[in-house]
This record gives sequence, C-alpha cells and structure tokens, in this order.
Amino acid sequence: MLAKRIIPCLDIKDGQTVKGTNFVNLRTAGDPVELGKIYSENGADELVYLDITASHEGRKTFTQLVTRIAKEINIPFTVGGGINELSDVERLLNAGADKVSINSASLRTPSLIDDIAKHFGSQVCVVAIDAKCIDDTIHENGSPDIDGTWNCFMNGGRVNTGRDLFEWAKEVNDRGAGEILFTSMNHDGVKKGFANAALRRLSDTLTIPVIASGGAGTREHFHDTFKDGHSDAALAASVFHFGEISIPQLKSYLKEQGISVRL
Repeated sequence: MLAKRIIPCLDIKDGQTVKGTNFVNLRTAGDPVELGKIYSENGADELVYLDITASHEGRKTFTQLVTRIAKEINIPFTVGGGINELSDVERLLNAGADKVSINSASLRTPSLIDDIAKHFGSQVCVVAIDAKCIDDTIHENGSPDIDGTWNCFMNGGRVNTGRDLFEWAKEVNDRGAGEILFTSMNHDGVKKGFANAALRRLSDTLTIPVIASGGAGTREHFHDTFKDGHSDAALAASVFHFGEISIPQLKSYLKEQGISVRL
C-alpha cells in the first residue's frame, strides 16, 4: 500500500503566508521560505505554495520566491497561481518547482491540462478544484450531503463556473492530470473535518490520486480522510502554521492507527 502523504499548504499574498476561513478573513502566518524549511525538517512529505491572488489580479507567480524555496528545502513542492500557459510552467520548473497547480486556467482552457501533460509529463500537472456544495442539505456536523450539487469555483473562490465537481474531475483525469487537489469551500478553515463523502466518491471513481483539502482541525480528521475518504494525501494550513498539530506527532498517531505513512 502506498504511504499516505501529509502536505502543508502555504497560501501566499504579498510575499507572506496567510490563512483565512472559507477563503476570506486572511491573517498572516509568517515567511513562506522559513515555514517551508521547518516543515521539510519536521517530516512533511511535500509542500504546496499557492499565490492566492495571482489569478484574480492577473499577475504571475513570483519566480524569485520559487527560486528561494528550492534552495532551502529538500522535499518536493508544488507551485500554483497565475499559471495560464506552457511558458509559465517552464519558468516555474526551471526555478526549482517539482509540480505546478492550475485551477482557474484549467477551467477556462481545459486543453492546458493536455498540453502540460504532453510537454512535461502528467506527474508535473496538479489540477486544483475549489468546489462548494450549493444546496441547503447540510448534516448536523456541518458536512454537505453527498447527493447535493457541488459547483466548481475559480479566481480564488470568487466566480461560480456552474461546472459539476464530479464531471469536471473526471474530465481532468481523462485529460492527463497527475493528481487532483480538491478543496471543499464549505469546509475550508472551519476545522470540523474534511469532505470525506465527496472525497470518497472522487477517489473511488478516478484513476489518479486525490489530495484532500479544507477542514483539518484534529489528528482524527487526517485519519478519517484516509480511512473514510479514501484520500491519497491530506493538505492543511492553519493547524500546522499556528502550531496546533505537529507533523511528527501526527504521523506517529496515524502509524499507530494502522495508516501507512513515512516516518
């Protein structure tokens, strides 16, 4: 069985790491390079850096920051934000990134997924999907009903595309993406657990790995998304940034619970 991955996510705005709730109310969490070094040294399997306002503001991800990160950490990292064409991907890979994450651009131009996979390999292409359950069917624990309507959003959660989550994920899979990073906007920053029913449906119907994002609050939430959500990896931000969960302790706990992780 492949080891499950623990992935800290660093949302970047104006050169600083920030974190919010439901994609708003941002607060600063520290220097992205220093945080990355700490996570690398403490056993994170990978890192994700997202320039969260790049697509909305029409900018490019800071190549200089990617170069600094690559010099300081020794684990794979993914970079996203403002990637719209192959030249953006090439620039970021040359700066030291291992993978790129595309979201808004893939929804606007789905063929970009095919092009990245063809030119750089599927393993380079991570498609991030920000989706929200837009129905009123919400369980007592705050989790949207799996049978509800999940719509995909772009531009940092600002624009509802009307695309169905599961249909879009299947297309992403078929176009050659290497993995999907699914963030439930309903769960983001709320710390009540991941959207495991939706994650399980994605994981069980796709042939590529699915990374769970949105909702981590306790060690048990990571266990549940691996066990119940069938997720291949779990991504979190604030619980790591603000010291609520340490990665070494999290991995020891998961190991004790029978989850395969790299210690």
